[in-house]
Amino acid sequence: MRVFDRTLIIAVLLFGSSILTAESFTAMASSASLNYVSKPASDAASQVGSPVKYPVELYPEIDAYEEGMLDVGDGHKLAYDVSGNPTGIPAVFLHGGPGGGVSPRSRRFFDPKKYKIVIFDQRGSGKSSPNASDDLEGSLVGNNTPELVADIDKLRRHLKIDKWGVVLGGSWGSTLALAYAQAYPNDMKALILRGVFLFGNDEVDYLFTNGGTYGQSPAAWESYCKYIEDSSDDWEREKKNLLGAYWERLNSGDLSVRNAAASAFVGYELSISKTYIDSAFIEECLATPSLLIPFAVMEVQYMRNNGFMHRGQLLDNVDKISHLKVAICHGRADYVCQPQAAWRLYKALQKEGCKDVNLEIVAGAGHSDSEPGLVDAMVRASDKFAAELS
Repeated sequence: MRVFDRTLIIAVLLFGSSILTAESFTAMASSASLNYVSKPASDAASQVGSPVKYPVELYPEIDAYEEGMLDVGDGHKLAYDVSGNPTGIPAVFLHGGPGGGVSPRSRRFFDPKKYKIVIFDQRGSGKSSPNASDDLEGSLVGNNTPELVADIDKLRRHLKIDKWGVVLGGSWGSTLALAYAQAYPNDMKALILRGVFLFGNDEVDYLFTNGGTYGQSPAAWESYCKYIEDSSDDWEREKKNLLGAYWERLNSGDLSVRNAAASAFVGYELSISKTYIDSAFIEECLATPSLLIPFAVMEVQYMRNNGFMHRGQLLDNVDKISHLKVAICHGRADYVCQPQAAWRLYKALQKEGCKDVNLEIVAGAGHSDSEPGLVDAMVRASDKFAAELS
């Protein structure tokens, strides 16, 4: 794989299928700051370079036949495109992050002969305007879960789609997919969820606050904390609010502080997002941390605000979506979004009488939707729904 291609898929690890642009790649000039990035585990079988093959892979690359910018208010315009079969089953891909964005790869989870595939960049992300890398303050205006949910409905109506056949979301995208489904339960038929995150306090604390990841990735957690400790003049206070400490630095007027905070924060997630971690890839990803500041800022902002939802909202309202077809795919070795979240959702749906819910825990898979086992599970789920909804 060419170096440029490896850089393009940075946020496949972080957010679910986003990319850095060619211009961003060309702009890389500084060396990566790896001071607070832990060393990956060994890979004697060379799985990084030659991953195991699964029976089902992504569909071939396709081009969009329609592109546009949708004004959704608050100064935001969402970049979207449509591909596949113009008369096929409408499907929409919700990227992770928040702040990740989509790429042409996002289309490839769907059979282009059977699906009308819609992908778009959420507020502040990718090609949407304003992009956080250009106007951080503007990108955060009205950037919250209720508005993002409403944006999906605005896009559906703009495209004159009566009802989504499938809504697919991974990581943060699974959160948004559930919030959208519960707000508009009659405007879709099926959900595909990967790396479920319910925004429970325990999930946020596990990942960013109380050292839950220390159990599997002690070096990564220690590096995440060490950056704050080394840059703090009041460690006793800040160690009790690590997200707040990162938020302060990511909004610093000192560019070097923002860069360092972004490198430490994003480096931590990259270090735990896949089963097999490529240290050279991490170094490439962090070579221009200023490009990563917006993504880090958005994620910290949402984590600090409970995803702009009330506590337990997604499980409290699960009865609203019990009529849908639901496929849940989750990596056994997902150290970003714990499998217990997927299990909780699965059991809650069963209790509410959901007749078509399936949970597949994928052995050997981590969090990223670039994990071969998760690709296999997600594409099989979309193929199943295509057959059932045709």
